Amino acid sequence: MSCRLIDAGLRFDSLNMQEVQDSMKQRVGVIGGGQLAWMMGAEAKTLGLELWLQTPNASDPAVARADKTILADLQDITATAKLSEECAVVTFENEFVDLEALGKLAAQGANFRPSLAFLEPLLDKYDQRRCCEKFNILVPHYQAWSLTDGLPEGWQYPLVIKARRHGYDGKGTFVIKNEAELKALPTGLEQTPLLLEAFVPFEQELAVMVARSASGDIRVFPVVETQQIHQVCHWAIAPAAVNNTVEDKVIHIAQTLAENLGLVGIMGIELFLTPAGEVLVNEIAPRTHNSGHFSLDACQTSQFAMQLQAIAGLPLGSPDLLVKGAVMVNLLGFEHSDSDYDHKRQILTQMPDSHVHWYGKAGASPGRKLGHVTITSPTDDRSTLMAIAKKIERLWYAQSDE
Repeated sequence: MSCRLIDAGLRFDSLNMQEVQDSMKQRVGVIGGGQLAWMMGAEAKTLGLELWLQTPNASDPAVARADKTILADLQDITATAKLSEECAVVTFENEFVDLEALGKLAAQGANFRPSLAFLEPLLDKYDQRRCCEKFNILVPHYQAWSLTDGLPEGWQYPLVIKARRHGYDGKGTFVIKNEAELKALPTGLEQTPLLLEAFVPFEQELAVMVARSASGDIRVFPVVETQQIHQVCHWAIAPAAVNNTVEDKVIHIAQTLAENLGLVGIMGIELFLTPAGEVLVNEIAPRTHNSGHFSLDACQTSQFAMQLQAIAGLPLGSPDLLVKGAVMVNLLGFEHSDSDYDHKRQILTQMPDSHVHWYGKAGASPGRKLGHVTITSPTDDRSTLMAIAKKIERLWYAQSDE
């Protein structure tokens, strides 16, 4: 594999070694250049940090906000070695990493945060479940499974089948309602390690972001309610309309996982709230997460700033809300198009207390995350915030951009 360096104006030929070392202390590397790294880029500048990227394409969103970019495949270990040599700490935009290859770099002194030991039990959804049970955290009934095994005795429809690794935004997840749907699963899954789960008839889907510093300081963001359609987040409301008992359960889960897994950075936790008031962990994302995007405009410290503070050894800020409530709506692709949807975005921008974030991706396709909009509100009333979300979705998914 080959890599190429894009320099955003930094020159080191005239610096002495001490100056280079001092500069490295404020330099953060990110493996990935999508919208999560893009949002991290703006916060890095506010915190006085340099952001270096490893990403395959010069057109990737975060390149425009990076101080320097190594153009290389995300699995290019030579490029990652270069990134780790130049940066005091390296973090990840997503969890689809090669732990074995990265482990060799860590043994040579590369500083990954969160650590590879933290990531290891979270890369496989089956391991996530076992990890939660170890800490007495509730999860849906599950077992490791293969499509060639047939449905085990005692399992009933509906049920959920998930690829144990590399699934996100609904990819690799199937809600199966009957035997016909089970038989209709793609044959390629026969070679894929799977997770078989009981379907949870939830009352609400919740999520929470939690950050932890190397010294053990923990910050838990407001619990949010999300709407997932085909396992893709469409909107998130902060704070979630739940009672104190449920909120305390969610916070306890977040703190327990962050502390016991040794998180240094930030992670997102998706949860189910059942009609009986039980809180079950659905999935864990060891990074910034879509359900935390509202924090950019509605919290004292965003999830992206908090991640940078945690991994760079800076004091953690406050995750408290600046407003009474907020709703974040994803702007998803609904067609194949080269449009930048400027007209729709202008209308969204003109809505009261609106904050539009457009990722600048090249081309739209169904389901692609093109941006998001957050509306801050003087009320936390759930019905009011849901009505705002529905209004935005009606506007965005209207067939004409005129």
